[in-house]
Amino acid sequence: MPPNAQPGGPVVVLHGLFGSKQNWRSLMKLLGHSLKRRVYTVDLRNHGVSPQSPRMDYEIMAADVVQFFIEHRLKNDITLIGHSMGGKVAMATALSPLLEKNLPKALSTLIIVDIAPGIGKISDEFASYVDAMQDVQDADVKTKREADVVLEKWEKDISIRQFLLTNLVADKHGSHFRIPLSHLRANLDQIGKFPYPPDGTHTWEGRTLFVKGERSKYINRRNLGLCFDYFPNARLETMDTGHWVHAERPQEFVDLVTRFVHGEDPSWMSEQEAEEALATEGRKDVSAVDTTTEPPQQPAAQSEAAVNEAPESAEGPEQRATGA
Repeated sequence: MPPNAQPGGPVVVLHGLFGSKQNWRSLMKLLGHSLKRRVYTVDLRNHGVSPQSPRMDYEIMAADVVQFFIEHRLKNDITLIGHSMGGKVAMATALSPLLEKNLPKALSTLIIVDIAPGIGKISDEFASYVDAMQDVQDADVKTKREADVVLEKWEKDISIRQFLLTNLVADKHGSHFRIPLSHLRANLDQIGKFPYPPDGTHTWEGRTLFVKGERSKYINRRNLGLCFDYFPNARLETMDTGHWVHAERPQEFVDLVTRFVHGEDPSWMSEQEAEEALATEGRKDVSAVDTTTEPPQQPAAQSEAAVNEAPESAEGPEQRATGA
């Protein structure tokens, strides 16, 4: 626990596609000390050290999260934070019948980072990263340096290559990606979906904050209304970033989360204010397309999600890769 911890429930953080709990190590420590609460970062199925499975839709990933709550005895005042694909998992968790059945009062606060509960095709660029990693694997590389040379043929941005290479592990036979590329490839369409229709029967009434990157297109004029359809008590905050809000402005993000969790700042945008703001952005050529750039248990994976707790995590490099 952070020093001088105050009463308050746990914070659980869900990463995006191709990410892992490691990508949140620095932020986890900052959040833990700012909120004075225990912070967990979870490897979603087919990521990090969690088990692998050919099934990877949002309903089953939400079930994993609910099971994580149960097995770690997280029963009250949970703050759930999710970025991109992890944000969709977080929203699906809040709306899941399993949560209502097993822990009806457990979730108190939802923070969704730069993603909306819409449906859209995953971007060609992000889908190509699976091909790029497969190319590395087929090349039978021995080191990350060799892997980077192969990746450079696909992606010129070194920060994105470094992000993808966080998944490369070495053993006595050489190097390979710990994420199951075949499962991810097979589930790319699933990552662009959302499990519940916006028909008014699937809502969560708790306090919800959507954090939009000003230069990102994931929350836009076309899908903004869905955020409030599913989460009628939602508010929107825009930060001067791209899609990787928390990595580009970590301290500002932590301050924002802290104020919202503590209920200290009343200046969040309502649905009408958000629509007006995005309408203005729309005249600046904001995309109206919900392109998801982020994807990927068998039931056993639910209880084996790996956890870091804030006080014990080591610092790690911040990553910037669109959509993960």
